[in-house]
Amino acid sequence: MKIGSVGGMQLYEEVCNGMNSQKVDLLIIGAGASGACIAYEAVKRGLKVGLLDQGDIGGGTSCRSTKLLHGGVRYLELAFKNFDLAQLRLVREALIERAYWLEKVPFLSHRLELALPTEGCFGKAYYRVGLGIYDTLSGRKAIGSSRLLQKAELSQALPLLRDGLNGGVAYSDGQFNDARLNLLLALTAEKKGAILRNYCKVVELKNQPSGRLCGATSINSVGKEEYWEASVIVNATGIHSDKLRQMADSSVPTRITTSRGIHLILKENLCPRGIGLLLPSTDDGRVLFLLPFYGHTQVGTTDTPCNLSKANQPSDSEKEYLIKHIKHWFPSLKNLEVSSYWAGGRPLLSPSNNELSSSQVVREHEIETLPCGLISAMGGKWTTCRAIAMDTLKAIELVLKKPLPKAKQLQIIGVNEQPSKTNYLLECQREEMAKHVPTSAIQSKQIAHLQANYGLEALPIISDAPSSQLEPLSNVIPLCEAEIRHSIVNEHAKTANDILSRRCRLSMVDLSEAKRVLPVVNKHLRDAGLEASPLDLKN
Repeated sequence: MKIGSVGGMQLYEEVCNGMNSQKVDLLIIGAGASGACIAYEAVKRGLKVGLLDQGDIGGGTSCRSTKLLHGGVRYLELAFKNFDLAQLRLVREALIERAYWLEKVPFLSHRLELALPTEGCFGKAYYRVGLGIYDTLSGRKAIGSSRLLQKAELSQALPLLRDGLNGGVAYSDGQFNDARLNLLLALTAEKKGAILRNYCKVVELKNQPSGRLCGATSINSVGKEEYWEASVIVNATGIHSDKLRQMADSSVPTRITTSRGIHLILKENLCPRGIGLLLPSTDDGRVLFLLPFYGHTQVGTTDTPCNLSKANQPSDSEKEYLIKHIKHWFPSLKNLEVSSYWAGGRPLLSPSNNELSSSQVVREHEIETLPCGLISAMGGKWTTCRAIAMDTLKAIELVLKKPLPKAKQLQIIGVNEQPSKTNYLLECQREEMAKHVPTSAIQSKQIAHLQANYGLEALPIISDAPSSQLEPLSNVIPLCEAEIRHSIVNEHAKTANDILSRRCRLSMVDLSEAKRVLPVVNKHLRDAGLEASPLDLKN
């Protein structure tokens, strides 16, 4: 696409004189779920894209989710209790998107059944009807029908769950690897020509004499400046959206409310049959999940308003809140061992009714275009990031004053051209993988891990690596040195957190085990000319 006006070109030449520079059609600031998905959809339409993030790719809220692709049972209940059509629309949209991701990235996502326990017949009937509506809203995109659970079935699925329950209802949602999907969206866009920079902070926005934005200046972690000329700039910085909006126009009011959610990982496997648990009514009206997670149990989430500076810092009171409810529902657990934890801030659009709590705010998104041309994608949730991207593209067309080209097919890295064949091809690949992966008691687990992270690219990644770099470093998640090197060379990993929290999830499953592996990771970072770094779950 042709970019830049005469005035913009003159300013561009003046600003970038003596400075590294790039020309793009679209500059996206923020490489979380929304920014990466916008980049992916934009390159499919032939745009030249720049994608920047001041931290790691998906290193903020987008790697700290509940790991569910879901319509939102809580939102469905609020929709009927409050006669709120906005909540209902959100649920319907999210259920369609849930099915999309389960189909498009089968190695990163899978169907997960969850149980809602009940104490009486009324509760069972209430949730059965509600989840029947949830199924109906899925339409042709349904992934499984809800079903009644008798008392014995519930006890079998969750054997340590407390007594006194009258069975429950089971329903289906999706579970996925949020950090890997975020990363692969960005890497797929890069493979198609996008310029990808992590640890690259935008420090200034540039305007034409008319006041329209025409570029930005960024600076990376070693102080290198770069100028970006762009026809359109998109703000996809999540909880930090207001900061960039006010950099573009200091008069705009703030729009984002930050709510912190925390999760704990228990070493105890409370979901041995692979069925999760939804606790729909805690004493303060919050919803809690207990989910199977690498042989451990993921527990969350809280919903606490917080300042931006504390978005990734779980408080002791929040940890105690979760532990209190775990002990209530699993009273036989005397000594809970927490192996890891994390927190993340959710970007909520400020409600017009200030009496609403953050847990009642609709997780809708809004695409705002300021008079200067800055487009901000605000609000929303992981499951609906593609819908956010599509609405952002509509706003881009309005700024450019012309339609974008029709999208071309572009499968995400690791997926076959026909996504439905991916799982079959992965099954076929396993025999060949076994010829390369060292023979050990966890060989099958290591193969499963490699394919769950890289899909059909798993074999190419390990086939050329020396056998010494394929030995699993941990029984929890069998990461090997070939993966560490691949993360640094091909996946923009620059710190230990990048590798152990996002390129693989070891530190998010078992922090002490990740610290044991840390010296090997830091050796590879130093060998690549990068600095050794500590593990910090806040980063």
